[in-house]
Amino acid sequence: MKVINRKLLRDYEVLETVEAGAVLSGPETKSAFLKQINIDDAHVRLTDGEAFLVNAEIQKYKFAKQDEYEPKRSRKLLLHKKELLKLQVKTASKGYTIVPSSCYSQGPYIKFEIALVRGRRDLEKKKIQKKQVVIRDEKREMKEFLKS
Repeated sequence: MKVINRKLLRDYEVLETVEAGAVLSGPETKSAFLKQINIDDAHVRLTDGEAFLVNAEIQKYKFAKQDEYEPKRSRKLLLHKKELLKLQVKTASKGYTIVPSSCYSQGPYIKFEIALVRGRRDLEKKKIQKKQVVIRDEKREMKEFLKS
């Protein structure tokens, strides 16, 4: 099971990645195993020496008996103290933020790969899109050439 943040590489430049565990309830874990999770608009907030995953949507598990369930609630991330301090120092500088890049299972646990990123400007995003279009067209032409 692996869920990837599709907006990450387009909107941000990745500087560093860290693996973190998450504090989830039982039904949330089951939903995450079924890939019913959306981390495209999520980010990580560091408060009081703890990391929280904010705005990540884990859908309600359909067999759970939870009456009042919030799919976008904040969830605590489990990091070592050294990693937290390192991330706090780096995010204190202007323009850096922490975003989840992927969510995956490791045995019975759900792990998040979080990335220290710098936001891209609109011009940079357009250049990247143009490069991707050129590469895609070249691959398509090569494939058609090899067929004939």
